[in-house]
Amino acid sequence: MKHLLIIILMCTVNKAFTQNPFAKLPKVELHLHLDCSLSYECVKQLKPTITEEEYNESFIAPPKCTDLADYITRAIKGFELMQTKEQLRIVTLDLFKQLKEDNVVYAEIRFAPLQHTMKGLMPTEIVATVNDATEEGIKKYGIEAGIILCTLRHYSEAQSMETAELVKKFKGTHVVGFDIAADEAGFPINNHIKAFEFANQHKIPCTAHAGEAKGAESVWETLKFFKPKRIGHGVRSAEDINLLNYLRKNEIHLEICPTSNVQTNVVDKIENHPIEKIYNHGVSMSVNTDARTISNVTLSSEYQLLNQKFKWDVAHFKKCNLAAVKHSFCSEAVKKKISLLINSSY
Repeated sequence: MKHLLIIILMCTVNKAFTQNPFAKLPKVELHLHLDCSLSYECVKQLKPTITEEEYNESFIAPPKCTDLADYITRAIKGFELMQTKEQLRIVTLDLFKQLKEDNVVYAEIRFAPLQHTMKGLMPTEIVATVNDATEEGIKKYGIEAGIILCTLRHYSEAQSMETAELVKKFKGTHVVGFDIAADEAGFPINNHIKAFEFANQHKIPCTAHAGEAKGAESVWETLKFFKPKRIGHGVRSAEDINLLNYLRKNEIHLEICPTSNVQTNVVDKIENHPIEKIYNHGVSMSVNTDARTISNVTLSSEYQLLNQKFKWDVAHFKKCNLAAVKHSFCSEAVKKKISLLINSSY
């Protein structure tokens, strides 16, 4: 009987691995929103009255949203539950648990600290709390991680500057970079030029959402005025061959999130996603989830999707992960450690 149970257990494990052969591979994730990645267990802890049906309705987006603005309305319920130090700690550690289960070995977690002041927390307290929780998560789960602070498209110039200054203030902690996110199509870049100039003057690594809700012209504009080392999404760069050439020549890294791009209506269906064109053009890129809860995905499931739709194999994912490590905002020592791990595992 004992041997039979062992055989059944082995078959179950093997079946799970067969269903997703990429589950056990170590992975790197550069584009991951903290407030968009609350598991049901986490939300239940923060709001005990919520049902699974309510969670699915409020926190997870449908397979096809109207646009990006529609998609990110699901983030509201997330940051509403992240207004105290303990809530911030619980959400951060919950994400680390998810990353461990997905075999992510390095992650850059981004969030907009000014969204978490509803109950009186000061921005410095918010960043310090998430930084401390990140340290706790690193020790508990053995995952290397950094934090990227986001300004948002609809923010004022003063709010953007405040966010950039927070990155400078927390230099030497797990805070490693600056980003701009939210409704790219609805708001111009004007309010944020000063903040990115500040970041670049102080050698703060920058990434910026662009080429998602707007076309290639948005990427050109972002590169000109913000001068980021990476572009969040950037998938619509594929509409301009000159832009693809520029990205490749200048080693600008694209943080691509396939399922999210379908949900936000950037592409009509995954089969028409430009990821293959971008990859084959030699542009540095990585595969990311964007919002694990809103898109209801893991990196393992994204890898499997690309395998099914584009026949991507381990070689593709190894190249993407090594590119992600190279363009990450972590220390050279961590880059070396994670690169060695990727090279020895693929």
